[in-house]
Amino acid sequence: MALRGIKVIEMAGLAPGPFCGMIFADFGASVIRVDKTNAVPLDRLSRGKRSIALNLKNPEAVAVIKKLTNQADILIEPYRPGILSMLGGSSTTPEPPLNLLADFAGGGLLCSLGILMALFERTKTGLGQIIDASMSEGAAYVGSWLYKSRDLPVWGESRGKTWFDGGTHFYGVYETKDNKFMSVGAIEGQFYKLFLEKLDLNPNDWPQFSESPEVRRRELANIFKTKNQDEWTQLFNGLDGCVLPVLSLDEAPSNPHNKYRENFFKNLDGLWEPTPAPRMSNHTPVKNVDFLETLVGKHSKEILLEIGYTENEADKMILEGVVDESNTLKSNL
Repeated sequence: MALRGIKVIEMAGLAPGPFCGMIFADFGASVIRVDKTNAVPLDRLSRGKRSIALNLKNPEAVAVIKKLTNQADILIEPYRPGILSMLGGSSTTPEPPLNLLADFAGGGLLCSLGILMALFERTKTGLGQIIDASMSEGAAYVGSWLYKSRDLPVWGESRGKTWFDGGTHFYGVYETKDNKFMSVGAIEGQFYKLFLEKLDLNPNDWPQFSESPEVRRRELANIFKTKNQDEWTQLFNGLDGCVLPVLSLDEAPSNPHNKYRENFFKNLDGLWEPTPAPRMSNHTPVKNVDFLETLVGKHSKEILLEIGYTENEADKMILEGVVDESNTLKSNL
Protein backbone atom coordinates (compact mmCIF):
# COMPACT_ATOMS: atom_id res chain seq x y z
CA MET A 1 0.00 0.00 0.00
CA ALA A 2 1.49 3.28 -1.15
CA LEU A 3 0.76 5.28 2.03
CA ARG A 4 1.38 2.59 4.65
CA GLY A 5 2.98 4.15 7.73
CA ILE A 6 1.36 7.56 7.28
CA LYS A 7 -0.83 8.55 10.26
CA VAL A 8 -3.85 10.79 9.70
CA ILE A 9 -6.20 12.45 12.18
CA GLU A 10 -9.51 13.50 10.65
CA MET A 11 -11.90 15.74 12.54
CA ALA A 12 -15.38 14.44 11.67
CA GLY A 13 -17.32 16.49 9.14
CA LEU A 14 -19.18 16.22 5.87
CA ALA A 15 -18.17 15.75 2.23
CA PRO A 16 -14.70 17.20 1.44
CA GLY A 17 -12.95 16.34 4.72
CA PRO A 18 -14.15 12.73 4.90
CA PHE A 19 -13.46 12.25 1.18
CA CYS A 20 -9.90 13.47 1.65
CA GLY A 21 -9.48 11.10 4.61
CA MET A 22 -10.95 8.20 2.63
CA ILE A 23 -8.39 8.71 -0.12
CA PHE A 24 -5.58 8.27 2.41
CA ALA A 25 -7.28 5.24 4.01
CA ASP A 26 -7.86 3.61 0.61
CA PHE A 27 -4.16 3.80 -0.19
CA GLY A 28 -2.90 2.41 3.10
CA ALA A 29 -2.63 5.26 5.61
CA SER A 30 -3.85 4.81 9.18
CA VAL A 31 -6.77 7.21 9.57
CA ILE A 32 -8.38 8.01 12.92
CA ARG A 33 -11.65 9.96 12.77
CA VAL A 34 -12.37 12.12 15.80
CA ASP A 35 -16.15 12.09 16.38
CA LYS A 36 -18.20 13.99 18.93
CA THR A 37 -19.82 11.92 21.66
CA ASN A 38 -23.48 11.08 21.03
CA ALA A 39 -23.09 12.12 17.39
CA VAL A 40 -24.70 10.32 14.48
CA PRO A 41 -22.75 11.56 11.43
CA LEU A 42 -24.24 11.72 7.97
CA ASP A 43 -20.88 10.75 6.50
CA ARG A 44 -20.70 7.70 4.20
CA LEU A 45 -16.95 7.92 3.57
CA SER A 46 -15.56 6.26 6.69
CA ARG A 47 -14.38 2.96 5.22
CA GLY A 48 -11.00 1.81 6.42
CA LYS A 49 -10.93 4.40 9.24
CA ARG A 50 -11.06 4.04 13.00
CA SER A 51 -13.15 6.24 15.29
CA ILE A 52 -12.62 7.79 18.68
CA ALA A 53 -15.57 9.72 20.13
CA LEU A 54 -14.62 12.66 22.37
CA ASN A 55 -16.52 15.24 24.39
CA LEU A 56 -14.68 18.24 22.99
CA LYS A 57 -16.02 20.54 25.72
CA ASN A 58 -13.93 18.63 28.24
CA PRO A 59 -10.29 19.74 28.68
CA GLU A 60 -9.20 16.11 28.98
CA ALA A 61 -10.65 15.43 25.53
CA VAL A 62 -8.71 18.36 24.12
CA ALA A 63 -5.58 16.87 25.66
CA VAL A 64 -6.34 13.58 23.88
CA ILE A 65 -6.56 15.40 20.54
CA LYS A 66 -3.22 17.08 21.19
CA LYS A 67 -1.65 13.69 21.89
CA LEU A 68 -3.17 12.27 18.74
CA THR A 69 -1.93 15.10 16.53
CA ASN A 70 1.55 15.06 18.09
CA GLN A 71 1.92 11.48 16.88
CA ALA A 72 0.35 12.01 13.44
CA ASP A 73 1.66 13.13 10.07
CA ILE A 74 -1.56 14.80 8.91
CA LEU A 75 -4.47 16.62 10.56
CA ILE A 76 -7.60 17.15 8.46
CA GLU A 77 -10.06 19.67 9.91
CA PRO A 78 -13.12 20.54 7.82
CA TYR A 79 -14.50 23.53 9.70
CA ARG A 80 -15.21 26.34 7.31
CA PRO A 81 -16.49 29.94 7.63
CA GLY A 82 -20.10 31.26 -6.64
CA ILE A 83 -18.97 28.90 -9.36
CA LEU A 84 -22.24 28.14 -11.06
CA SER A 85 -22.33 30.73 -13.88
CA MET A 86 -21.55 28.22 -16.65
CA LEU A 87 -23.99 25.52 -15.56
CA GLY A 88 -27.58 25.27 -16.76
CA GLY A 89 -29.73 25.91 -19.81
CA SER A 90 -30.00 29.16 -21.74
CA SER A 91 -33.43 29.95 -20.37
CA THR A 92 -32.97 28.69 -16.82
CA THR A 93 -31.10 29.79 -13.74
CA PRO A 94 -27.61 28.30 -13.15
CA GLU A 95 -27.90 24.78 -11.73
CA PRO A 96 -25.51 23.14 -9.27
CA PRO A 97 -23.97 19.79 -10.38
CA LEU A 98 -24.86 18.19 -7.05
CA ASN A 99 -21.80 19.00 -4.90
CA LEU A 100 -19.17 17.32 -7.05
CA LEU A 101 -17.29 20.42 -8.20
CA ALA A 102 -16.73 22.26 -4.94
CA ASP A 103 -16.96 19.68 -2.15
CA PHE A 104 -15.28 16.73 -3.78
CA ALA A 105 -13.17 17.94 -6.73
CA GLY A 106 -12.19 21.41 -5.55
CA GLY A 107 -12.27 20.47 -1.88
CA GLY A 108 -11.39 16.92 -0.84
CA LEU A 109 -9.43 15.81 -3.91
CA LEU A 110 -7.24 18.90 -4.20
CA CYS A 111 -6.74 18.90 -0.44
CA SER A 112 -5.33 15.37 -0.64
CA LEU A 113 -3.07 16.46 -3.50
CA GLY A 114 -1.77 19.37 -1.42
CA ILE A 115 -1.11 17.08 1.54
CA LEU A 116 0.81 14.60 -0.62
CA MET A 117 2.96 17.41 -2.02
CA ALA A 118 3.67 18.59 1.53
CA LEU A 119 4.62 15.04 2.55
CA PHE A 120 6.99 14.82 -0.39
CA GLU A 121 8.59 18.17 0.46
CA ARG A 122 8.98 17.03 4.06
CA THR A 123 11.27 14.24 2.86
CA LYS A 124 13.64 16.94 1.56
CA THR A 125 13.29 19.69 4.19
CA GLY A 126 12.07 17.88 7.29
CA LEU A 127 9.45 20.61 7.73
CA GLY A 128 5.70 20.32 7.90
CA GLN A 129 3.21 22.92 6.71
CA ILE A 130 -0.44 23.98 6.70
CA ILE A 131 -2.49 23.24 3.59
CA ASP A 132 -5.24 25.84 3.12
CA ALA A 133 -7.66 23.98 0.83
CA SER A 134 -10.51 26.32 -0.11
CA MET A 135 -13.36 24.67 -2.00
CA SER A 136 -14.11 27.80 -4.03
CA GLU A 137 -10.46 28.26 -5.01
CA GLY A 138 -10.15 24.54 -5.75
CA ALA A 139 -13.24 24.55 -7.96
CA ALA A 140 -11.84 27.53 -9.84
CA TYR A 141 -8.55 25.67 -10.36
CA VAL A 142 -10.34 22.53 -11.56
CA GLY A 143 -12.11 24.79 -14.05
CA SER A 144 -8.86 26.25 -15.42
CA TRP A 145 -9.44 24.99 -18.96
CA LEU A 146 -13.00 26.30 -19.00
CA TYR A 147 -11.83 29.70 -17.82
CA LYS A 148 -8.81 30.00 -20.10
CA SER A 149 -10.51 28.62 -23.23
CA ARG A 150 -13.22 31.28 -23.41
CA ASP A 151 -11.71 32.62 -26.63
CA LEU A 152 -12.21 29.27 -28.40
CA PRO A 153 -15.27 28.62 -30.60
CA VAL A 154 -16.54 25.92 -28.25
CA TRP A 155 -17.63 28.69 -25.84
CA GLY A 156 -18.65 31.23 -28.45
CA GLU A 157 -22.18 31.72 -27.13
CA SER A 158 -23.86 32.38 -23.82
CA ARG A 159 -24.61 29.69 -21.23
CA GLY A 160 -26.80 26.93 -22.65
CA LYS A 161 -25.72 27.64 -26.23
CA THR A 162 -22.15 26.34 -26.28
CA TRP A 163 -20.80 23.02 -27.53
CA PHE A 164 -20.93 21.31 -24.16
CA ASP A 165 -24.10 22.50 -22.45
CA GLY A 166 -26.95 21.95 -24.87
CA GLY A 167 -26.13 24.41 -27.62
CA THR A 168 -25.37 21.73 -30.23
CA HIS A 169 -27.16 18.62 -31.41
CA PHE A 170 -24.04 16.43 -31.38
CA TYR A 171 -23.30 16.83 -27.66
CA GLY A 172 -26.12 16.19 -25.23
CA VAL A 173 -28.55 13.72 -23.70
CA TYR A 174 -31.62 12.26 -25.43
CA GLU A 175 -34.57 10.36 -24.00
CA THR A 176 -35.30 6.88 -25.34
CA LYS A 177 -38.56 5.05 -26.02
CA ASP A 178 -38.49 3.42 -22.56
CA ASN A 179 -38.00 6.77 -20.80
CA LYS A 180 -34.31 6.21 -20.23
CA PHE A 181 -31.49 8.26 -21.73
CA MET A 182 -28.52 8.09 -24.11
CA SER A 183 -25.57 10.47 -23.99
CA VAL A 184 -24.05 11.77 -27.23
CA GLY A 185 -20.59 13.33 -27.46
CA ALA A 186 -19.69 13.11 -31.17
CA ILE A 187 -17.47 16.20 -31.33
CA GLU A 188 -14.60 15.06 -33.56
CA GLY A 189 -15.42 14.76 -37.26
CA GLN A 190 -14.80 11.02 -37.54
CA PHE A 191 -17.06 10.33 -34.57
CA TYR A 192 -19.79 12.55 -35.92
CA LYS A 193 -19.63 10.80 -39.28
CA LEU A 194 -20.11 7.39 -37.65
CA PHE A 195 -22.87 8.79 -35.45
CA LEU A 196 -24.84 9.90 -38.53
CA GLU A 197 -24.16 6.63 -40.29
CA LYS A 198 -25.66 4.53 -37.50
CA LEU A 199 -28.74 6.77 -37.47
CA ASP A 200 -29.10 6.48 -41.27
CA LEU A 201 -28.75 10.24 -41.68
CA ASN A 202 -27.23 11.86 -44.78
CA PRO A 203 -24.13 13.93 -43.88
CA ASN A 204 -25.03 16.41 -46.60
CA ASP A 205 -28.31 17.10 -44.86
CA TRP A 206 -26.76 17.12 -41.40
CA PRO A 207 -23.76 19.47 -41.29
CA GLN A 208 -22.14 19.25 -37.88
CA PHE A 209 -22.31 22.97 -37.25
CA SER A 210 -25.87 23.69 -38.17
CA GLU A 211 -27.34 27.17 -38.18
CA SER A 212 -30.41 25.73 -36.44
CA PRO A 213 -29.10 23.55 -33.58
CA GLU A 214 -32.43 23.76 -31.73
CA VAL A 215 -34.20 22.24 -34.74
CA ARG A 216 -31.58 19.49 -35.05
CA ARG A 217 -31.91 18.68 -31.36
CA ARG A 218 -35.67 18.30 -31.70
CA GLU A 219 -35.21 16.01 -34.72
CA LEU A 220 -32.69 13.85 -32.87
CA ALA A 221 -34.97 13.76 -29.84
CA ASN A 222 -37.68 12.25 -32.04
CA ILE A 223 -35.25 9.72 -33.51
CA PHE A 224 -34.01 8.54 -30.11
CA LYS A 225 -37.60 8.08 -28.95
CA THR A 226 -38.02 5.32 -31.58
CA LYS A 227 -35.85 2.75 -29.74
CA ASN A 228 -35.31 1.55 -26.20
CA GLN A 229 -32.07 2.28 -24.39
CA ASP A 230 -30.87 -1.32 -24.78
CA GLU A 231 -31.50 -1.18 -28.53
CA TRP A 232 -29.47 2.03 -28.92
CA THR A 233 -26.74 0.59 -26.73
CA GLN A 234 -26.45 -2.50 -28.93
CA LEU A 235 -26.46 -0.39 -32.08
CA PHE A 236 -23.43 1.62 -30.94
CA ASN A 237 -21.73 -1.14 -28.97
CA GLY A 238 -18.02 -1.37 -29.82
CA LEU A 239 -18.12 1.64 -32.13
CA ASP A 240 -16.55 5.09 -31.81
CA GLY A 241 -19.83 6.87 -32.28
CA CYS A 242 -19.58 8.42 -28.80
CA VAL A 243 -23.06 7.27 -27.84
CA LEU A 244 -23.52 5.55 -24.48
CA PRO A 245 -26.38 4.81 -22.08
CA VAL A 246 -26.95 7.03 -19.08
CA LEU A 247 -26.91 4.57 -16.20
CA SER A 248 -28.60 4.85 -12.83
CA LEU A 249 -26.53 4.37 -9.67
CA ASP A 250 -27.95 0.86 -9.34
CA GLU A 251 -27.17 -0.02 -12.97
CA ALA A 252 -23.58 1.24 -13.03
CA PRO A 253 -21.89 -1.77 -11.31
CA SER A 254 -23.37 -4.24 -13.83
CA ASN A 255 -22.25 -2.27 -16.90
CA PRO A 256 -19.86 -4.52 -18.93
CA HIS A 257 -17.05 -1.95 -18.99
CA ASN A 258 -17.37 -1.27 -15.27
CA LYS A 259 -17.43 -5.00 -14.55
CA TYR A 260 -14.33 -5.65 -16.65
CA ARG A 261 -12.42 -2.80 -15.00
CA GLU A 262 -13.82 -3.69 -11.56
CA ASN A 263 -14.85 -0.07 -11.13
CA PHE A 264 -17.18 -1.10 -8.30
CA PHE A 265 -16.73 -3.64 -5.51
CA LYS A 266 -19.01 -5.13 -2.87
CA ASN A 267 -18.15 -4.16 0.69
CA LEU A 268 -18.52 -6.45 3.68
CA ASP A 269 -22.17 -5.43 3.96
CA GLY A 270 -22.75 -6.71 0.43
CA LEU A 271 -23.30 -3.20 -0.96
CA TRP A 272 -21.64 -1.75 -4.05
CA GLU A 273 -19.07 1.05 -3.73
CA PRO A 274 -16.80 2.80 -6.27
CA THR A 275 -13.31 1.32 -6.34
CA PRO A 276 -10.45 3.64 -5.28
CA ALA A 277 -8.62 5.30 -8.15
CA PRO A 278 -6.16 5.75 -9.76
CA ARG A 279 -4.69 2.27 -10.15
CA MET A 280 -1.02 1.79 -9.30
CA SER A 281 1.17 -0.90 -10.80
CA ASN A 282 3.07 -1.60 -7.56
CA HIS A 283 0.35 -0.96 -5.00
CA THR A 284 -3.24 -2.06 -5.18
CA PRO A 285 -5.73 -0.35 -2.85
CA VAL A 286 -8.84 -2.14 -1.58
CA LYS A 287 -7.04 -5.33 -0.54
CA ASN A 288 -6.98 -6.26 3.16
CA VAL A 289 -8.98 -3.21 4.21
CA ASP A 290 -12.08 -3.15 6.39
CA PHE A 291 -14.51 -1.42 4.08
CA LEU A 292 -17.44 -1.35 6.48
CA GLU A 293 -18.58 2.10 7.56
CA THR A 294 -17.02 2.92 10.93
CA LEU A 295 -19.13 2.99 14.08
CA VAL A 296 -18.78 6.18 16.10
CA GLY A 297 -16.43 5.53 19.01
CA LYS A 298 -15.78 1.92 18.04
CA HIS A 299 -12.03 2.21 18.53
CA SER A 300 -11.94 4.78 21.35
CA LYS A 301 -10.24 2.65 23.98
CA GLU A 302 -7.71 0.99 21.71
CA ILE A 303 -6.68 4.41 20.35
CA LEU A 304 -6.24 5.80 23.88
CA LEU A 305 -4.00 2.85 24.76
CA GLU A 306 -1.99 3.33 21.55
CA ILE A 307 -1.16 6.96 22.32
CA GLY A 308 0.07 6.25 25.85
CA TYR A 309 -2.87 6.18 28.24
CA THR A 310 -3.04 3.32 30.73
CA GLU A 311 -5.97 0.91 30.95
CA ASN A 312 -7.18 2.58 34.16
CA GLU A 313 -6.92 6.07 32.65
CA ALA A 314 -8.85 5.01 29.55
CA ASP A 315 -11.59 3.33 31.61
CA LYS A 316 -11.87 6.41 33.83
CA MET A 317 -12.31 8.74 30.83
CA ILE A 318 -14.99 6.46 29.40
CA LEU A 319 -16.78 6.32 32.76
CA GLU A 320 -16.68 10.12 33.12
CA GLY A 321 -17.98 10.75 29.61
CA VAL A 322 -14.78 12.28 28.26
CA VAL A 323 -14.71 9.47 25.72
CA ASP A 324 -17.56 7.40 24.31
CA GLU A 325 -17.06 3.73 23.50
CA SER A 326 -20.67 2.65 23.17
CA ASN A 327 -20.13 1.25 19.64
CA THR A 328 -23.86 1.67 19.06
CA LEU A 329 -23.92 4.87 17.02
CA LYS A 330 -23.91 4.22 13.28
CA SER A 331 -23.51 6.53 10.32
CA ASN A 332 -27.17 6.12 9.46
CA LEU A 333 -29.92 8.66 8.95
